[in-house]
Amino acid sequence: MTLSTLACNPFAPALDDGDPFGDLLGDRTTIEGFFTNFRNAYELRDVSLYEPLLDSSFTFIWRDFDAQVDRQWGFAQDLETTRRLFQNTNLIRLEWNQIIAQDELIPDVSSRVIRSFNLTVTLELGDVFRTDGNVNFLLVRADSLDVWQLQRWRDESEL
Repeated sequence: MTLSTLACNPFAPALDDGDPFGDLLGDRTTIEGFFTNFRNAYELRDVSLYEPLLDSSFTFIWRDFDAQVDRQWGFAQDLETTRRLFQNTNLIRLEWNQIIAQDELIPDVSSRVIRSFNLTVTLELGDVFRTDGNVNFLLVRADSLDVWQLQRWRDESEL
């Protein structure tokens, strides 16, 4: 056993460069890392992980099939709705599937991603809801070194 091995304290490990949770949460400077963070925020039901994923000008858009119109809400209403979802569920499973389309609108700072998903939500009373569909995300960032944020989410599910 060397001296350096004896001096290692597992309860006070040396500081390492980079984000210690990068592998767990995903590197948000990449689009795939953004999707990893999004999935983890939903599955952990943690608004503190979800909120930083949204741009301050965020808009959620969905189709109201009964009225045959598109409806939308902004940043504050999305956070409140998501908070209520997270509080009233026992389990959320989100599986990202293939990317259907990905377009760089402005290289390295704006990208549109259409991706399919499967979502399972188990409510506190045991009711289970399953859905699948597509998200149409507009992701933005200030520059190529910054993290991606969601500016517009168009839900393309057919409920």
